[in-house]
Amino acid sequence: MTGDRVPGDATAGQAALPFDPIAAARDNWAAHGWRAPDLMAAATSVVRIHQLLLRRCDDALRDLDLTFARYEVLVLLTFSRTGQLPMGKVGERLQVSPASVTNAIDRLEGSGFVERREHPSDGRAVLAAITPAGRTVVDRATAALTSIDFGLDGLDDERARAVFDLLRPVRATAGDFPAP
Repeated sequence: MTGDRVPGDATAGQAALPFDPIAAARDNWAAHGWRAPDLMAAATSVVRIHQLLLRRCDDALRDLDLTFARYEVLVLLTFSRTGQLPMGKVGERLQVSPASVTNAIDRLEGSGFVERREHPSDGRAVLAAITPAGRTVVDRATAALTSIDFGLDGLDDERARAVFDLLRPVRATAGDFPAP
């Protein structure tokens, strides 16, 4: 519908613009003679998509008392061999700060989805362990997220893989992992 946002859009309730504002910004950028208008447009698009994806995913998870960030912690613990990891390892694997891990674990613990445990061999480390309720909710959350295609409506598997492949060098250059 003209003038309406896609359901689940971060700006639902506002009228859609009659033009692409990022394309217009790119054109204005180039008209000003500034360098790298396409890189600016790509970066701005990624930031906008991040806003849209996070909003759609968080909306899909709200009834489960989760956010996407907390869901990522549960998935990581689910994939671990023993269902538990040192909190420092959680931050390392998810590439987030210790404060973010603590906040997520506090909320997940409050919901009964994880529990903190003493590390058996390192008195300084604390383990985050997924609970049976956490395993149940991660399955329900995964179903909720896949039902909305993780907010990536309009991308089939081939295009989703192409986006992943296209952005991977940016992550490698940033030092997320060794460049291939």
